[in-house]
Amino acid sequence: MVKLKSKNKVIRLTVSASSARIDQAISDQCSELSRTLTRKYIDIGGVHLNGRRVRKCSLAVNRGDKIEIFIDGFDLSPFRLNDKDIIYQDSYIIVINKPSQIESQPTPARYKGTLYEALTLRLQDPFRLHLKPTLGMVQRLDRDTSGVMIFSIHKNAHKTLTEMFTQRLATKKYLALVSGVLDPDQGEFTSSLAKNRATNKMKTVEKGGKVAVTRYRTLHQFDNSALVEVDIPTGRMHQIRVHFSETGHPLVGDVRYGYDESLIASEVTRTMLHSWTLDCQHPVTKKKVQFKASLPDDFVKLLSHLGCPDHVVLSAN
Repeated sequence: MVKLKSKNKVIRLTVSASSARIDQAISDQCSELSRTLTRKYIDIGGVHLNGRRVRKCSLAVNRGDKIEIFIDGFDLSPFRLNDKDIIYQDSYIIVINKPSQIESQPTPARYKGTLYEALTLRLQDPFRLHLKPTLGMVQRLDRDTSGVMIFSIHKNAHKTLTEMFTQRLATKKYLALVSGVLDPDQGEFTSSLAKNRATNKMKTVEKGGKVAVTRYRTLHQFDNSALVEVDIPTGRMHQIRVHFSETGHPLVGDVRYGYDESLIASEVTRTMLHSWTLDCQHPVTKKKVQFKASLPDDFVKLLSHLGCPDHVVLSAN
């Protein structure tokens, strides 16, 4: 009997019955997963049979089949887009103000409720359900990170939009709350980044990494933290988080990269990083466009708690 000991984990089991439904097989062999809860994990896409994601509770399994249940510990209610999340949309692109705590793309633990799936559902033609919407993802944001994300929704836009990002022709600016007092109050970090296999985190390396450039400008300095505007000409994984962490200024809330939770006397439930603006050329009309995402409520409330002047908060929005 498999027991569930933590929220964020993978449960692996081998089917012992000669034949059964997959939901029944899981609940029979895992004491802390009821059949109702098992069905929820199947529904969001967290259950894999013999290495492939399955979404059907009544699927037949046989003795010896391998089942994996990926559990990320987050809300099992699927995220759905609201009109307020849409910054801009035309026939070729859609621009989203991504909420925090939402995965940008499918993970082993979930397909349903990711931003990609929610967009696919929103773009579905109700009169042509057999046709899958065109949706191209050209950038990604971490689960914690909120703000601007652009997608192509027409085949004539995807290639150009992709090239724009790979050739660094799009200008992305972020707002970040970082630990400590920044001196100087503006500057640039440049290093080669690579993933540390032992920790699964990114870090600066002397050889074998990819060059990452992070530029920052302090918008407001608090006693032991700072609100900064960040420009990243490159788009490496976790580069903002890594560069500030390695210089002794981890992002507020980013425990994984060294944030001290005792720094701020207020509950911080995520890494305080927001994709603020995106400047680029429209992939079809060729006109220059700028998209801006207002700060989410949790970011605004934390800034207010720290005593951030109203004009700074208003300018960020």
